[in-house]
Amino acid sequence: MVSGKSSKAARNARASVVTKRSTPWGTIVAVAVVVLFAVGIFGYAYVQNRANSDQDAALAAFTPSAQNQDPSTQIPGVVSQPYTGGQHVTSDRQVAYTQSPPFGGAHDGFWAACNGVVYNTPVRNENLVHSLEHGAVWIAYNPDQVTGDALAVLRDKVEGESYTVMSPYPNLDSPVSLQSWGHQLKVGDVNDPRIDQFIQALRLNQYQYPEVGATCDVGSGGGFDVDNPPPFVAAPAPGTPGAEPEAGAAPAPVAPDAGR
Repeated sequence: MVSGKSSKAARNARASVVTKRSTPWGTIVAVAVVVLFAVGIFGYAYVQNRANSDQDAALAAFTPSAQNQDPSTQIPGVVSQPYTGGQHVTSDRQVAYTQSPPFGGAHDGFWAACNGVVYNTPVRNENLVHSLEHGAVWIAYNPDQVTGDALAVLRDKVEGESYTVMSPYPNLDSPVSLQSWGHQLKVGDVNDPRIDQFIQALRLNQYQYPEVGATCDVGSGGGFDVDNPPPFVAAPAPGTPGAEPEAGAAPAPVAPDAGR
């Protein structure tokens, strides 16, 4: 016969076995992973926001204003030259530009689409110069020197950004060249901070281009096909017979007695 004391001990032992549970390590690990992931996401967002804020602050000095009409004068390496706007040539004519790439002067009557457009093939100079007249910044690059990740860095500066345009430029004498109307900057590295400074200073800078308020879009009935743009042809040397002068056609001579 089992004594009461032995029976009670057995019941207590069984109760201890029944109530003891294993540690839920799987759940703990899963929760820890979620927490770490959330911390990583928020940390990354914080760092990115801080970086963007720092970049905005750094570019503030290059924002044009009535008191600072040409902030590009603060950027080392920028070349500037005054040009008269409104000098048009027909699509069958070439301009003898004195700069390569050109950044002002006579140009085609139709502008190249320049609202965040990245062209994969070289585009005719005369159309792109007209885009500059509308306030755009044109990023040209040497396709033999800028490829892969470097090309993606430049593309990110243009795609989706109004009044910016980008295209390869054969035989360019530097990896990257930026143009706005009357201004140019050549750099050797796609990560050069002067690229963003140039864009900030001169894209749609109302004090620095002739046709304020002009569009960068092109209509379907226009003379420029975004999907099949007129191809690049190297500019003829100044003085080449048949080439249009960079400053535009000279006015017709006036006879001594004309108008009398």
